[in-house]
Amino acid sequence: MKKLELEVVDEDGVTVVEGLPGQRLMSSVLDITGVIEAYLSARAAGVLLYASNLTPGFFDLSSTEAGAILQKLRNYRIRLAVVCPPGSVTFSSRFDEMVAEERRGRLFGLFDTRDAARDWVRRS
Repeated sequence: MKKLELEVVDEDGVTVVEGLPGQRLMSSVLDITGVIEAYLSARAAGVLLYASNLTPGFFDLSSTEAGAILQKLRNYRIRLAVVCPPGSVTFSSRFDEMVAEERRGRLFGLFDTRDAARDWVRRS
C-alpha cells in the first residue's frame, strides 16, 4: 500500500485528518485503509477530503466505489466530510439521492467549502 498524503490538522481543539486540495489521494477503494489508519492514529474527530482526493469513480454510483468507501468508514463510525464546490465534478444521475440518504446517518457530508466541512465535523 502506498503512503497517503494526509495532514493531521487541529483547529480550535478539533483534530481532523485532511487530504491536500487538488491532489489524487486514492487510486482505488483499497486506499481507504490508509485513511482509516491515519484517523485512528490521530484520534481524530473526522476525515476531511476534497473531491480530487477520492477515487476516479467515486461520484459515479455505477462504479460502486462510493459505496465501498463509505461502508468501510461506517464500519469504524468515521465521519467523512468531502469538499466539492459546485460544478467541480460530474455526479452520476443518482448520486444526489445517495448523498441525501447518507446525510441522515450523520457520517457523510458533501460541502461547497472547507469551512462548511470543518464546521460539520466540529459539531460531531
